[in-house]
Amino acid sequence: MKKLFIACWLFIFVAHNVFAQKELSRNERMKWWREARFGMFIHWGDYAGLAGMYKGYEIGHGGEWIMNRGKIPIAEYQQFAKKFNPVKYNPDAWVKLAKEAGMKYIVITAKHHDGFAMFKSNASKWNIADATSYGKDVLKPLAAACKKYGIKLGFYYSQAQDWNNPGGAAARKLSSEGWPNPDSAKIDAYTLEHNGHWDPAQTSATMADYIDRVAVPQVKELLTNYGDIAVFWWDTPTNMTDEFAQKLHDLLKLQPNIITNDRLKRPNFAGDYKTPEQKIPNLSEVDGKDWETCMTMNGTWGYKSYDHKWKTPETLIHNLIDIASKGGNYLLNIGPNAEGEFPQESITTLRKMGEWMKVNSEAIYATQSSPLQPLSWGRCTLKPNVKNTTLYFSVFNWPSGGKLVIPGLKNEVLSAKMLAGNTALKAALSSEGLIINVPDKARDSIATVIKVEVKGEISRQAANPTGTMKTGALD
Repeated sequence: MKKLFIACWLFIFVAHNVFAQKELSRNERMKWWREARFGMFIHWGDYAGLAGMYKGYEIGHGGEWIMNRGKIPIAEYQQFAKKFNPVKYNPDAWVKLAKEAGMKYIVITAKHHDGFAMFKSNASKWNIADATSYGKDVLKPLAAACKKYGIKLGFYYSQAQDWNNPGGAAARKLSSEGWPNPDSAKIDAYTLEHNGHWDPAQTSATMADYIDRVAVPQVKELLTNYGDIAVFWWDTPTNMTDEFAQKLHDLLKLQPNIITNDRLKRPNFAGDYKTPEQKIPNLSEVDGKDWETCMTMNGTWGYKSYDHKWKTPETLIHNLIDIASKGGNYLLNIGPNAEGEFPQESITTLRKMGEWMKVNSEAIYATQSSPLQPLSWGRCTLKPNVKNTTLYFSVFNWPSGGKLVIPGLKNEVLSAKMLAGNTALKAALSSEGLIINVPDKARDSIATVIKVEVKGEISRQAANPTGTMKTGALD
């Protein structure tokens, strides 16, 4: 009996380890991400306390870049962090809002370029638990909330740029581009001479020291201490080498089913998907690869009190549809304030997007790119359906005359209806393509979705490199 017990125990132990360590293929790893289509980006750090202001001036560019653009010395910047106290932080409310908006995953800045970690780290005291009066890790309760609501969690990590931990890289941005500093000429000359750095303390160690001392152990902490991590989002490989990148890449084995973006170190560490920023690319740019547009809701990633350039719900919903129609994902950013609150404009807009998604999400989730030429009045997404095909036509500009024409579509129509109200529509093929009889007025002023089932597969028409929607400017 003793031998049988030992044999059974060994079998269970080995079987558990085999299954626990089973790695998915790339397509298996990417399945949830390709179906998700919509996620929330959160840029949050101690820079939110400055809210885009330094010495009475509005500092140009993103709020998260204020230390660099203002050329704030390390010692001074770290004093600001002592006042960072997000007592109104409510991760449950954050994740609930993302879910209500129709988002399927969240990516938060675990550490941005200023080097400030939003988690308890043993690799650097420059973290929210040790350097602020708040004194707590904010990622653990966020991870718990994501698990509660079934939202995938991802971490953004600035692996190369780090303006506080000695040895970290710094992009060559000039203070004169950010604010009217009377010492700009002197500071900028120093910056150009010292490879982007403006404070001698930044160069008191080598980048190799920084990678081994800070980046590698912090990435290990992030991949070890927060449960299942779905995405690791690297950013700006400034001065990265293949050797440095390999050390970081090797840590991903701690989460064998994780997916990563393309910003660790180009070209040899391509990751799983491309990341166009502040724009929606045309089809020739993405070239059949997995891709994700990241974009701000206003003009900044990190919080700035005076940035009121808010995109309308209509623009953002149209962006989401356009991205899905090209086979991409939309990672839409929020910049919480220093107290841990989302700006009210962001909340209002996401709820509006959620209202649209509640009716029309099947035209977004798990869809493929349009097989048709670009449509002047809207966008198309596709779902294969055994021997048939489901097409979703999101109509931005409602046709006059009661007829919607889909050029080039030749397949026999099995059914057509509006998702809103589940209203059946008449449709017939003609020499122009498919013609759908529609009501005089749109059901939804932003985008009315018409679902069409056709027989068989649809041959993809030659991609048109135009028909691009671009929003925002790359920073």
